[in-house]
Amino acid sequence: GTGDDEALGWVGRVAARARREGRDLTAYNLGIRRDTSADIAGRWRGEAERRLPPAYRHEALLAFSFGANDCADDERGGPRVPTKRAIANTELILGEASSFAPTVMIGPAPLQFEPADRRARALSEAQAELCGRIGVPYLAIFDFVASCDAWRRDTSRGDGVHPNKAGYAALADFIWQWPKFHAWFDTRK
Repeated sequence: GTGDDEALGWVGRVAARARREGRDLTAYNLGIRRDTSADIAGRWRGEAERRLPPAYRHEALLAFSFGANDCADDERGGPRVPTKRAIANTELILGEASSFAPTVMIGPAPLQFEPADRRARALSEAQAELCGRIGVPYLAIFDFVASCDAWRRDTSRGDGVHPNKAGYAALADFIWQWPKFHAWFDTRK
C-alpha cells in the first residue's frame, strides 16, 4: 500500500471486503518495498511457516504478487532481475508454495516508465504461461492498471508509480471480481 493515505493497498481492501462478506480470515501482507522475486524466494516460506503453525496449515491460503521490482531499472538501466531469472524464481516460489497451501498469483503492474513497462508486460505474459502450465490460478493486472483512470490519476499526483486510495480501490475491485479468486477462497478446508 505504498502511497495509500489509508495504508491498506489492494491487499487490505480485499481482506476487509472478504470479512464484510462473512469470510473468516487473518490476512498478512508480507510485501517489502523494492523486493524482487529473488528476495521473495529467499524469505516467503519462513514467513509463512511463522504465521501458519501446523495446527492452522489446513486453513492456509497463499497469494503472491510480484515482478514489477524485477523489471525496474537497475543502476545500469537494465532490469534489476532479468526476465529468465525472474521466471525461474517465480517457478521456484509457486512450485513450493502450491505444495504448502492453495496458491494464486497476481501479476505485476506497470511502473509508468519505459522500458520497464515493456519488461513488466513481457514478465506478466511469461508468468501467465508458467502458471497455466503448473496449475496456479493467475490474474494479469497489467492492462487493467495501464488503462485505469483512478490509478493513473493517483500515480501522477504521487511518486509516479504507486497510487493512492482510489487506484488501490479500483485494483481491489478488479481482483475481487476474478472468479478464480473466490474459488481459491473456497479451497480452505
